[in-house]
Amino acid sequence: IMCFLRDRGAEAAAETLSAILPFRGDIIGVGLDSTEIGYPPELFADVYARAAAEELHLVAHAGEEGGPETVAAALDVLHVERVDHGIRAMEDPALVQRLRDERVALTVCPLSNVCLRAVDTLADHPLPAMLAEGLLVTVNSDDPPYFGGYVDANYAAIREQCDVTAGQLETLALNSFDAAFIDETRRQAWKQEVREAFAQ
Repeated sequence: IMCFLRDRGAEAAAETLSAILPFRGDIIGVGLDSTEIGYPPELFADVYARAAAEELHLVAHAGEEGGPETVAAALDVLHVERVDHGIRAMEDPALVQRLRDERVALTVCPLSNVCLRAVDTLADHPLPAMLAEGLLVTVNSDDPPYFGGYVDANYAAIREQCDVTAGQLETLALNSFDAAFIDETRRQAWKQEVREAFAQ
């Protein structure tokens, strides 16, 4: 997934999209990264429409620094299939219901959320509540050299500090394959490996 940097603006994003199209066979999607504040999804509607026309998968950062309205805009304006972070969606019960009903995946990065002060500590993280709400939440890493850990470190941290059960860890792992842009055969094979690993 090739990502646009919000702080460079919509024109730079459009130029980047044009530059990557000759390599379309190596790129499955586009994302929208960097600071949410001051760079709302609406600025990037046109470039996302172009990416959709190229049949690229669509994801975007939303609901980490920005409020739940940024998650809604990512869905309604950019038409994303998956939301990176999305933790502040929990502030809006109607949005939580929508995310649950539409099975929108949320790629949560607990260690970076703490580093960027989206939450004060891992103990304050809404991940357990997101699981309790039945959201399609996954555990990921975000710029590990900057924000303190690859995926395994994020799993270890939530196991130690977020009061998640073994069953919830299994759900998170299974969710990651439901959220992945892969074919159904591989999805089911990997989910079976997860189930077998947790059954041991």
